[in-house]
Amino acid sequence: MIISPELLQRFDVVGPRYTSYPTADRFTPSFAEADYAAALREMGRGAKALARKLNRSSAAISVYVHIPFCEQLCYYCACTKILTRQHGKAAVYLDYLERELALNIAQCGTGLPVSQLHLGGGTPTFFSDEALSRLMAMLRQQFQLLDEGEYSIEVDPRTVSPERLAVLRAIGFNRLSFGVQDFDPEVQVAVHRVQPAEKVFELVEAARQLGFRGINVDLIYGLPKQSRASFARTLGQIQSLRPDRIALYAYAHLPARFKPQQRIASEDLPVGREKLAILANAINTLSAAGYVHIGMDHFALPDDGLAAAKRKGTLHRNFQGYSTQPDCDLLALGLSAIAKVGSCYAQNEKTLAEYYAAIDAGRLPTVRGLVLTEEDRLRRAVIMAIMCQGRVDLAAFERDWPGLDFPKTFSAELRALCDLAAQGLVTLKEESGTASGFTLTALGWFFVRAVAMQFDRYLQPGRASSGTQFSKII
Repeated sequence: MIISPELLQRFDVVGPRYTSYPTADRFTPSFAEADYAAALREMGRGAKALARKLNRSSAAISVYVHIPFCEQLCYYCACTKILTRQHGKAAVYLDYLERELALNIAQCGTGLPVSQLHLGGGTPTFFSDEALSRLMAMLRQQFQLLDEGEYSIEVDPRTVSPERLAVLRAIGFNRLSFGVQDFDPEVQVAVHRVQPAEKVFELVEAARQLGFRGINVDLIYGLPKQSRASFARTLGQIQSLRPDRIALYAYAHLPARFKPQQRIASEDLPVGREKLAILANAINTLSAAGYVHIGMDHFALPDDGLAAAKRKGTLHRNFQGYSTQPDCDLLALGLSAIAKVGSCYAQNEKTLAEYYAAIDAGRLPTVRGLVLTEEDRLRRAVIMAIMCQGRVDLAAFERDWPGLDFPKTFSAELRALCDLAAQGLVTLKEESGTASGFTLTALGWFFVRAVAMQFDRYLQPGRASSGTQFSKII
């Protein structure tokens, strides 16, 4: 499929990534520690009830652990991070993670099965091998890590060796995500992240020999000093590397919000048609190389689990992005981490001092969150159907939501889809002259955020803005 820069330019707008709905900018401090504790208790009771009903141990959950430390500053980064070379801070942080885990377990109970674990950052491999081993032992003590589960860790190639990868495999990780961003040396200098391509190739080959189940590579387009020619060379190297999954993110230059980005000269950024041409070439190159477009900025080889889940219609989405795991509760540990439990979201404190103080006081470090309304849950279901399955069947929604008249409730949204249909992004379906559903086209998958945004009530005219600056949707 060839995507023209003209179509990309038409949809060169900002919008949410929909790792949650409502999005995190709608969280409120009125949601407190007591609210999250109650949600955890309810989750524990619900897991036990489901276990009795299905005659199994319990419903599986996901776990996310945020490790915020970085030795070096990457100028493009917008993540919650702490820049330090003092590795002693990791030991202190690990102690607090263990205490936070105990506070969670006191509410929901031990032994819940885990089908998905992800360590993000920051730089998770800032932790030593001993610290990572201790962390995994802590999690195994409190949870049941299922044999078929996905256990992944984000890896900075500058911080690991083949020997370190062997340790990660031995302690239970079966998936790796390498932060590559761009192989071009000039781009790497401009963003203060120099890592020779040869190093990444060595690590990926070692990971394959060690039996890691899947390897992901993160790329970013729109970085300083990037051009169509330079990124085409990076894509050529990526094709040789042949990772199982590729995440192709757009760089959002927001220096007023993210201070490290102030070190990037605006005049060095590819903008307008050049940036869009970089994206168009990347999409067409990866498609020609045999990668399946999963949705948004994710690509996978045809035999990868994500591609299979998309074909089967079982794809899901959470704060870590697209997932092969069923929709489930997500416990989140560490600084700024966001949990999804039942019908609520809960986010931890965003500074170390406040995070530590809450745990020292014997409290869950919840700083804000949200309890979803019935309308929120309905709209979340529609948006996730768009983001993951690429289709919405009105009759199916009306069966699942008693009393719902979908065409009436979403009349304005369905009218808005007519314009997207004219652009070739969705196919509208009718029965007896009445709307019965819609499906994303192959082209529409590349603009899935634009389709999902039509059902976001917080983006509708007349609603108060949260003030959040979203990234470009492409």
